[in-house]
Amino acid sequence: MAETAPTAAGEVDSPADLATLLDRHAYLCDEGLATACFLALRMGRPLFLEGEAGVGKTELAKTLATALGAPLIRLQCYEGLDASQALYDWDFPRQLLHLRAAEAAGVGDVARLEGELYDRRFLLARPLLRALETSPSVLLVDELDRADDEFEAFLLEVLSDFTITVPELGTIRAERPPVVVVTSNRTREVHDALKRRCLYHWLEHPSFDREVAIIRRRLPAAAARLAGQVAGAAQRLRTRDLLKPPGVAETLDWTEALVALGVRELDPGTAAVTLGAVLKYREDQQRVLAGGLDALLNGG
Repeated sequence: MAETAPTAAGEVDSPADLATLLDRHAYLCDEGLATACFLALRMGRPLFLEGEAGVGKTELAKTLATALGAPLIRLQCYEGLDASQALYDWDFPRQLLHLRAAEAAGVGDVARLEGELYDRRFLLARPLLRALETSPSVLLVDELDRADDEFEAFLLEVLSDFTITVPELGTIRAERPPVVVVTSNRTREVHDALKRRCLYHWLEHPSFDREVAIIRRRLPAAAARLAGQVAGAAQRLRTRDLLKPPGVAETLDWTEALVALGVRELDPGTAAVTLGAVLKYREDQQRVLAGGLDALLNGG
């Protein structure tokens, strides 16, 4: 695919322009998502995306960063994540080396030495601080629902005014606030206070036609018939009682695996040996195999 020059956020004049821009980078979005994303850019508000895993939430942030020519700074959330891991920390090993070097040089000014230990050069910027200090940038707060309530409250404070206070250094304010994308798989409810700070959009699984278009756009080597078969099978799998129905990410994985095998038309035998590319739980694979792959591929 040919390189496409990045576009500044201010140069995007409408949701349709943004959809076209994302399409140039192989991300196909519908009018609702394009509108929500455009308004987030225009209003300077975080975009909060919820939806099932694999529907394209994280990929949107990645593509947006590429399209805008801005670095993507990703904060992956998990249980137990705290402010120091997301914000900043002091480089204690380097501080200790500095202290020992000063002692070896005979520095006796304790106040001066103490001040030097908390110089900016010893500060380790974690994702939130890096995003505030990098302009422009796209900050992806991924899977916020995995973090604890305490971290969610802290994040709300940061997103309210895009400032961070380091007691030893003072207040650091974003010269130009980052574009913020927050994602959630809805394993728990995110508090209303944070949602009110954001523009909200729920990402559905794509329609059959859109899923075929996504496959053809991302994997042009896939035959048209194969793309239709895989998309149709994925759509039917999502109606089954599965532990983890496939998202678009799994649809693309399955198609990529089939293309790697040189498959141009999907049959039950090939589907059986490649099922692990689309279903990642043994129980789901057994349930689908028990129901028959002919029915899966032919719409029965």
